Amino acid sequence: MRITGNKYHFMKPASKFALIFLSVGVSAMALQSCSSTEAKDDKEHKDSAAAAPALEAFTLQQGQLSTSIKIPGELVAFQRVDLYAKVSSFVKKLYVDVGSEVKAGQLLVTMEAPELNSQLSGAESRLKSQEAIYLSSKATYDRLLETSKTPGTVSQNDLDIAYAKQKSDLAQLEAAKASYREVGDTRNYLEIRAPFSGVISRRNVSAGAYVGPAGKGSDLPIFTLQEQKKLRLVVSIPEAYNSYLNNNSEVKFTTKSMLNQTFTAKVSRLSGALDERLRSQSIEMDVINDNKQLLPGMVAEVAIPLSGNHASAFVVPSKAVLNSTQGVYVIKVVNGKALWVPVKTGRKTDEQTEIFGDLALNDTLIKVASEEIRDSSAIKHVNVTGAK
Repeated sequence: MRITGNKYHFMKPASKFALIFLSVGVSAMALQSCSSTEAKDDKEHKDSAAAAPALEAFTLQQGQLSTSIKIPGELVAFQRVDLYAKVSSFVKKLYVDVGSEVKAGQLLVTMEAPELNSQLSGAESRLKSQEAIYLSSKATYDRLLETSKTPGTVSQNDLDIAYAKQKSDLAQLEAAKASYREVGDTRNYLEIRAPFSGVISRRNVSAGAYVGPAGKGSDLPIFTLQEQKKLRLVVSIPEAYNSYLNNNSEVKFTTKSMLNQTFTAKVSRLSGALDERLRSQSIEMDVINDNKQLLPGMVAEVAIPLSGNHASAFVVPSKAVLNSTQGVYVIKVVNGKALWVPVKTGRKTDEQTEIFGDLALNDTLIKVASEEIRDSSAIKHVNVTGAK
């Protein structure tokens, strides 16, 4: 109602009711909009919860991981020797050359030293002279001994002197024989023979060259002889892998000259100690090389099998191991919660890893470990499958 002058004017009822209905309609629309939004949010939340994939897990089982490492090795001759001259002399004749196959005891080179012939002649003369002296003293003693059988003919003192002279001359004779043998043995050094069967891999002198135990002639060996039908494969194994090898381990290797061919050898010798500088153990494998395909000095790529069995080790998928800034862990599921368990890793392959830690058989581990799965966080959906 409103007053205009002396008259009263009243508002129409229809306008008042229209205003009320309008306000009610707006409120209803607002409530309907809010209800629709909440229902939509609840539906999306349920859909996202239903769409979240379950975490893949597996049951921990004991296993054995067989791997190998590739280490460079060297093929060397089973026997190798540098042949030098024992006495000062001149090379007279060479009977072999580089590449010659020789047998044990075969004559390789002869040398000449004229002064040795003179020394041998002198030793022979002294030997004959001393032999004559000894025979004379022995004859004298024998006659005195025979005569002394008649009482009063020879005094005991004369007999003792004759006996002592005989012994002294015998000792001198033995010394002369030794001197003669010494010169003869020295003369035998003028011939050098092969100590074992093999191949001549190096020759450093020619006929007429001066050789000897000292001086310019001893700088280089006359020959280098190497056994070729049997070789040694020498490899240095790092300390971490020593427990996986023994004298019966079999290895395979290849060479650069024959990449398509794989050779096999067995461990024959272990040094039994680590090199102080490299912290590795030297091992040797005998390689039979009757066809002479392999040569001493070749570099080989050796595949060392690592097939040890550790009772406290487990083999898990490599993705199950979490390398974080705090350490190395696997994630174990315990009563619906994720528990980070610290472990140490052993041997590895592209797909599997050997681990050691506070774990037991049939523990449930997350197959793909991630830092997004926080320690002690709740896990609702877990799908347990095989480890592989």
